[in-house]
Amino acid sequence: METLNIDALAQAVIDRLFVPIEASGRHVHVTEAQAMTLFGHRLTPERPLSQPGQYLSKERLTVVGPKGEFHNVAVLGPERKDAQVEISLTDGKTLGISPPIRLSGKAEGTPGATLIGPNGQVTLSHGVMAAQRHVHLSPEEGKHFGVTDKQVVRLQTFTPRPVVFEDVVVRIHPDFRAAVHLDYDEANACGFHKGDFGRILK
Repeated sequence: METLNIDALAQAVIDRLFVPIEASGRHVHVTEAQAMTLFGHRLTPERPLSQPGQYLSKERLTVVGPKGEFHNVAVLGPERKDAQVEISLTDGKTLGISPPIRLSGKAEGTPGATLIGPNGQVTLSHGVMAAQRHVHLSPEEGKHFGVTDKQVVRLQTFTPRPVVFEDVVVRIHPDFRAAVHLDYDEANACGFHKGDFGRILK
């Protein structure tokens, strides 16, 4: 019983001071119509992601750029109003694309790519980006950490190669749960391992 109490206390301290870090690999968001073209059906959930209502789908596709391509790229659901391809800056060199750094949903003026699925293909005129590093929080978590939606903060990582990331955007929504999202370039830079935490610095 004492061990359980100590574990619960330790977890409470972690939840109060830190935010879990997640590494986000290259992935694609598609519309319902694009899913029908690419796969012949809507997306099929495979497993839930940390953010409520979001999931990794069973479907995979190929992303093609001017110089190269990536196969077996994850598709995240549910379907969106506009397609989006999120890659790292290193991925961009392979594809021959210079992705601007943007928050999800801010696809105006971004380059495009071709998506190839088992049932067809879609050529995007825009939507390829490198995701701006950000932290998801619920309104209650935002109040706890003393931050507001769209506030830009720093993040101290407690990882094997600890760093302080600048320009981390706070995203607050009732459907969100605390999680920092880094792309693989950033995660590798700090030596991230699953289960690592960060601390928000203002």
